[in-house]
Amino acid sequence: MFDGYDSCSEDTSSSSSSEESEEEAAPLPSSLPIIKNNGQVYTYPDGKSGMATCEMCGMVGVRDAFYSKTKRFCSVSCSRSYSSNSKKASILARLQVTGKPPTKKAKVLQKQPLVAKLAAYAQYQATLQNQAKTKSAVSTEGFNWGNYINSNSFIAAPVTCFKHAPMGTCWGDISENVRVEVPNTDCSLPTKVFWIAGIVKLAGYNALLRYEGFENDSGLDFWYSICGSDIHPVGWCAASGKPLVPPRTIQHKYTNWKAFLVKRLTGAKTLPPDFSQKVSESMQYPFKPCMRVEVVDKRHLCRTRVAVVESVIGGRLRLVYEESEDRTDDFWCHMHSPLIHHIGWSRSIGHRFKRSDITKKQDGHFDTPPHLFAKVKEVDQSGEWFKEGMKLEAIDPLNLSTICVATIRKVLADGFLMIGIDGSEAADGSDWFCYHATSPSIFPVGFCEINMIELTPPRGYTKLPFKWFDYLRETGSIAAPVKLFNKDVPNHGFRVGMKLEAVDLMEPRLICVATVTRIIHRLLRIHFDGWEEEYDQWVDCESPDLYPVGWCQLTGYQLQPPASQSSRESQSGSSKQKKKTKSQQYKGHKKMTTLQLKEELIDGEDYSFLQGASDQESNGSANFYIKQEP
Repeated sequence: MFDGYDSCSEDTSSSSSSEESEEEAAPLPSSLPIIKNNGQVYTYPDGKSGMATCEMCGMVGVRDAFYSKTKRFCSVSCSRSYSSNSKKASILARLQVTGKPPTKKAKVLQKQPLVAKLAAYAQYQATLQNQAKTKSAVSTEGFNWGNYINSNSFIAAPVTCFKHAPMGTCWGDISENVRVEVPNTDCSLPTKVFWIAGIVKLAGYNALLRYEGFENDSGLDFWYSICGSDIHPVGWCAASGKPLVPPRTIQHKYTNWKAFLVKRLTGAKTLPPDFSQKVSESMQYPFKPCMRVEVVDKRHLCRTRVAVVESVIGGRLRLVYEESEDRTDDFWCHMHSPLIHHIGWSRSIGHRFKRSDITKKQDGHFDTPPHLFAKVKEVDQSGEWFKEGMKLEAIDPLNLSTICVATIRKVLADGFLMIGIDGSEAADGSDWFCYHATSPSIFPVGFCEINMIELTPPRGYTKLPFKWFDYLRETGSIAAPVKLFNKDVPNHGFRVGMKLEAVDLMEPRLICVATVTRIIHRLLRIHFDGWEEEYDQWVDCESPDLYPVGWCQLTGYQLQPPASQSSRESQSGSSKQKKKTKSQQYKGHKKMTTLQLKEELIDGEDYSFLQGASDQESNGSANFYIKQEP
C-alpha cells in the first residue's frame, strides 16, 4: 500500500538541496514599504511593527508577521523543527555557544516562505480595509460553502436526506475519521502526488480534510468534494502506481513515514473500492434532450402543455414549451417533479390541456416513455372519497410561504384533485391547480391550528380571527374527511438549522443557499439565506427541489449565494415581484391568532386533534391529526 511513498521519500525530504538553496523570492508588490537589513529584503506592512529574529533559522523580519503568540519563530515549520530537535540544533543556540553567525544557506532556505508570508499579511490588511470601506454582495463565483460553514459553525443536512440526489441511496457510512487519498498541495514537486487525509467534518458532499501527520493542527485543513475525481480510497495509489508523499510542512516529524502510516491506518475506515463507479452511475439520468412531456402551464396553472427537454443538469430539466419559436419560453423542474407527465396524461385523467398549434412532432423529438415519470400512490376512489366543494388547507402554489383556506373544485381520475384558494379564484378557474390526494401539500381542516402555523384566510373575509367552524357553517360547506389525507411521516433526518441548496420555486431556474427553519412532521420551512422571511417556502421533506450542500458544484449548476442588504434592495427579479404582488392581496389583515376549532359536529363526525410542537422534529409515523371513531 505504501510502496509509492518509498519511491519518493528521498526526493521529497525536508533536507535542503543545492537547487532549493538557490530559489529566489517571489517579487513583491511595489506599493509595499521595503526595509533592507544586511542585504536581505523584508516587507514592512504597516511601517510601525517591531522586528524579530527566528530562534530556529535566524531570519530577521517584521514581528507581527511571525508565527505564534510569542513571535519566536518565522513560520510553522520552524516552530515544529525547534520542538522536535534539540535546542543545540537551533541557530540561536549555536550563536550562544559558538558565537558564530548563522550560515548563508540557513538564511536563504527560509527566505522565500517568510517573504511570501509577509506579502500575504499585507494583502490581508489591505483586504480588511477594502471590506470596511465597501460592503458589496457576495458574487456567485466568490461564494464558498466551506468558508460559510466554518465561519458560522453551521451544520449541513446529510446526503442521505435526499434520496433523489446522486449517492442519496448509497452514501453508506461515510462519516468523520474516514481516510482517503487526495492530492498533496503542500508539495513543491512538479508532478501530482498524493497523501492520506482524514475527514474532520462533513457538509453534504463536501468534507473538511486534514492530512495525516498534522494531529490536532488545523492550519492546512481544506474542503474537498467526496464525489470529486481526485479523491480515492486508501490503497488506490499503491494499485495505480501513484506516489504517496507527506506534506512539506511535516516531513521533518518522522523518519519512517511508512511505519507511521501502518500504525495510523490499522483498523481505519476508507471509501468503498467502487465508490467512484457508484458516483458515476448515480449521475446517469434517463431523460434526454428532445424528449416530449406534458408539463404545467406556468401562465395558467389549471392546464398542461407539451414541452421538449432542452437540457439535463443533475436530473433537473430545462423544458421549452413546444410552441416557443425562439426557445426562450421555458420551465425548470426535476425529472421526479409532480408537475411533469407523459404525453396523454391530461386526457387520461380529465385534466385541462392546451393543444399545440404544431400538428406533428418536429424531427428528432419523441415522446418520453411513461415508466420514467415519478409514480403516485394508488388510491381507492370507490368508497368514501373527496367531493367537489369540500374544504381543506393547502399550500398556495403562487405564494409558497402561506397555507390557505382552500376548496376542492373538481375530482379527476387516478386520485388527482383540482384545488382553488378561497377568496382569490378567477371566475374561469384558470388559477386552479392540481394536487394528488396523497400530496403532502394539502391538509385537513385544523392542521395549521394544531401545529401553530398561521393560516391565511380567504381574501375579503372580515370575521377575524378566522374560525373554521364558523366558516363552514356560513358557507354551507363540509370539511374533507381527515382519513383521506396522507399521514405518512418518513424518517427524513432533517433538523432545524441545517443548511442545504434549494430551488426558489417562484423562479425555478434558481437554486439558492438555504436553511431549514421549521419542521412540522414531514413539512419543512425553507428560508433563503439573506432574504426576508416573506420569501420562505413550505416544502415536503422528499421534494426533488432540495439538494445537499455541494450539489451545484458536483453537477455544474449555478448556485445563488446568500443575498446581502444591497442586493436585496436592488434585485427586482420576477419571482420576488410575483410574490409581493400576491402578498398585496392579503394586505390589511392582522396576524391571525391561533385558530379555535370547536370539537362539535362537522359533517356529522367528531374529531380530536393531537397538539404538535411549533418546531416538531418528529421523524416517526406520527399521527398529527386523528379521527375519533364513533
